[in-house]
Amino acid sequence: MKNVNGRKAGIALFVSLALAAGVLVLLSWLAEEVLEGDTQRFDEQVRVLINQHAAPQLTAAMRVITYFGSTIVISSLSVCGVVGLYLMKRRRAALLLLVTMAGALILNGVLKLSFHRARPAPFFNLGAPASYSFPSGHALYSFCLFGTLAAIISRRVQSTWTRTAVWAAAALIVVLVGFSRIYLGVHYPSDVIEGYAAAFFWVMAVALADRLFFNSSTGGKS
Repeated sequence: MKNVNGRKAGIALFVSLALAAGVLVLLSWLAEEVLEGDTQRFDEQVRVLINQHAAPQLTAAMRVITYFGSTIVISSLSVCGVVGLYLMKRRRAALLLLVTMAGALILNGVLKLSFHRARPAPFFNLGAPASYSFPSGHALYSFCLFGTLAAIISRRVQSTWTRTAVWAAAALIVVLVGFSRIYLGVHYPSDVIEGYAAAFFWVMAVALADRLFFNSSTGGKS
């Protein structure tokens, strides 16, 4: 049984490394394209296409959804999640969430300061946020938070349907938050894609570190 589990862990580790490496390549390529201005045509075409289908009810919904990726909401949920997990004696999971979100904050700041991309002109008479555009912090933060929470929760439920529902809900929130940023015009599509890519790479890196340094000593419990 131990050999089987060891092989499964090895396969999972290899797949995780391959995915992380692939996303890192994508992230680097997209960043280079943005620096060279090669994504501008794509960004503008998508913005115009989405804006052509704007509707008052949809705009109101997007204004609400976008707050799920805001700093205040993400910070509040992160703190509640870390404290809640710690109080439930899930200290490894609490540490995992804390490291993921702290790293996401640093990663987002470093990337924004590295590229200095100006914001596009927002739609619907919205004011442009003061920070740089690339990458989308809303996309990055929501991916890291809801993705990590989904992973933590799904590991503690037996039902396949429940796990599927948890992941589907997390994915839906993340996708809608990213879409809301494009719909409202405060980000280019490539900003959102880069936010997702950076978040995926960071989450995978944290998960790999967790698997490598903690699994052997804790027996996989968290």
